[in-house]
Amino acid sequence: QVQLVESGGGLVQAGGSLRLSCAASGRTFSNYAMGWFRQAPGKEREFVAAISWSGDITNYADSVKGRFTISRDNAKNTVYLQMNSLKPEDTAVYSCSADPNRVRVVAGIPASWGQGTQVTVSS
Repeated sequence: QVQLVESGGGLVQAGGSLRLSCAASGRTFSNYAMGWFRQAPGKEREFVAAISWSGDITNYADSVKGRFTISRDNAKNTVYLQMNSLKPEDTAVYSCSADPNRVRVVAGIPASWGQGTQVTVSS
């Protein structure tokens, strides 16, 4: 399995931006599709975005399309989530995930999960 460590969370006002990072180690990063999920208090974990190993295929939840962008740098073993026009309802713990199969990432059943980073959007 690959080990994942997220960073970049914090407190931001509505309308602001944050960029999350997820650093991977332990396996060949470029063999893995990557994804981001989030979980708000009292709610189930939900899919946010995913990206193929090569970066040429991306998927987004309808709730974040046009506002969030997932990208990766295979030379740095890192995947990013650029979040713009943030809303209070984006408040959640954001976790990254990894699996050789992008379908498993989108389905929320990846081989690896990170610990998560808190994002809080104030109104």
